[in-house]
Amino acid sequence: MPTDTHRPADRLPSLELIRSFEAAARHLSFTKAAAELYVTQSAISRSVKALEDHLGVRLFQRRHRALLLTEAGQTLYRAATGALQQLREAHRKIRESDGSRRVTVTSAFSFASMWLIPRLPKFRERHPDVEIRIAADNRLLDLEHQDIDVAIRYCAPAGVPEEAPKLFGEHVFPVCSPRLLRGRPSLKRPEDLSRHVLLHLDDSPSEWPWLQWSVWFEAMGIQNVTPAGALRFSQYDHLIQAAIDGQGVALGRSPLVQRLVRQGKLVAPFAGAAVTPRAYFVLTAPGSADRPPVKAFVEWVRATAKCERTPT
Repeated sequence: MPTDTHRPADRLPSLELIRSFEAAARHLSFTKAAAELYVTQSAISRSVKALEDHLGVRLFQRRHRALLLTEAGQTLYRAATGALQQLREAHRKIRESDGSRRVTVTSAFSFASMWLIPRLPKFRERHPDVEIRIAADNRLLDLEHQDIDVAIRYCAPAGVPEEAPKLFGEHVFPVCSPRLLRGRPSLKRPEDLSRHVLLHLDDSPSEWPWLQWSVWFEAMGIQNVTPAGALRFSQYDHLIQAAIDGQGVALGRSPLVQRLVRQGKLVAPFAGAAVTPRAYFVLTAPGSADRPPVKAFVEWVRATAKCERTPT
């Protein structure tokens, strides 16, 4: 591999590249490294390639269904492991000596607004000295790189480490304002949906097909339903607010709509729920796992989820 003769010899590669390489070298797997760092496999591959280009050497021998470190890769791995461990330890000591009681939590916008935030007062009652920072984002954030303590992920089981606790699965079923049940046209059976406006989620329909009405109708064995109209939304919490306001019928997602159903703001007009292939998991950043405020928050989230878990 040719070296860049114009590159300063002492310019170090970025910490992000080193972290990606160290995880890939430790697991001897780009896939497992990606799961650990909560990024895609292609992102790990790009980081390793950029690091190899920077150093001008190969770090891995890529064989069929196998990944081996080269001599240069072994040298860098030993150095990277020690350096990253020292950085993590320094980070932990600084946070502890600072007396930090802040816990930064990331999740998708819909989960934060519809499940987490309404329940936070219960956590605050038990732990008034802990400061919670919500960093909602529909992207998968790198926990360590972006200083996140806890992530609540909505994904397939293969998308998280095996030890990540599962909070709950997800069911999808129609919900609407109680006003629609008292008015005309009637809404007593699924076929009656042809006389109502359906509310659609346009956010990544190809990635999340089970959140589409056509898939729910197919799962329920219902055919030839042409609704009276449609409203489309890019954010799920906006869609549900339209349902609360009586603007149409939505596909409710447990656990996100359970509180609204209990409060009577939404009703499920008829039986029939589809089980989605994804679930909600809680992940803790390695450098935060031993902090008492983080432990308290994770224990509270798991206990709250257990109380509200939909039977499967």
